[in-house]
Amino acid sequence: MNLDAGEARGRFAAARVARLATVDADGRPHLVPVTFASHDDVIVTAVDHKPKRSTALKRLTNITADPRVSLIVDHYAEDWNTLWWARADGIAHIVEGGPTWREAIDRLVAKYARYRESPPGGPVILVDVHRWSGWSYSDGQ
Repeated sequence: MNLDAGEARGRFAAARVARLATVDADGRPHLVPVTFASHDDVIVTAVDHKPKRSTALKRLTNITADPRVSLIVDHYAEDWNTLWWARADGIAHIVEGGPTWREAIDRLVAKYARYRESPPGGPVILVDVHRWSGWSYSDGQ
């Protein structure tokens, strides 16, 4: 069954990890797992201290070229009666300092204990969500 926007937003907010989809200037998709926090219709994720090949991350380059993004969270179990997913489609922009950056970092620190020890220090991606959607195998899960 399709989830209404409120149910999709709620399931999304409660999830621990999302997948962020961007496209490059040539339209090639790029998908990465991200930690995130959400508030109303804004999702935040940040470049953190985990090892990466480079600080010039493809997701940042892609958002600069085309700010349209999608994020998805899901629940999988062998009992398919409990399957569901929720998706957020929106417009992303990158913030590299100032009060908006600090507020986004504070939201991530509040959600993830690991970030309390070592808060992200890199750029923040803010996604203004314009569409919430989702699906659940059954209405009780």
